[in-house]
Amino acid sequence: MKTDQFSLARQLDLVFRELEGELTGLTSGTVFVQIRNNVIGKFGIRQNPISGRNGYLSGEMQGLTGVQQALFRKMAIESLNFKRSWTHGEISFEFALRKEMVIVDATLESNYNMANLMIRYPRKETTHTYQEQS
Repeated sequence: MKTDQFSLARQLDLVFRELEGELTGLTSGTVFVQIRNNVIGKFGIRQNPISGRNGYLSGEMQGLTGVQQALFRKMAIESLNFKRSWTHGEISFEFALRKEMVIVDATLESNYNMANLMIRYPRKETTHTYQEQS
């Protein structure tokens, strides 16, 4: 079965299921999905979980629980209601765990291609007549 046969919401659900293991080790970061023709292509997590103090590096020991991930996935899917007519772009979900609550900020970015517009709206040939002034 091809990905383009799934709704965007179903594709986003699959993305979050694929990222479960990684989200289990994170308390903050940004999940991103790149969309082309309403199909998710590249996706992943931008993170910086390593912090240094007094010459030692340490990572986070625990991250989002299964319940917190389910809530995050639900909010991400609901954010698709704010997507309008665009078919190409990126959606970023910045998340953080605060007092056992998942905080999510979604950013929807639409992308357009000028070459597509040039095909849709071809340049009209115009003739100019210039009059010489004396």
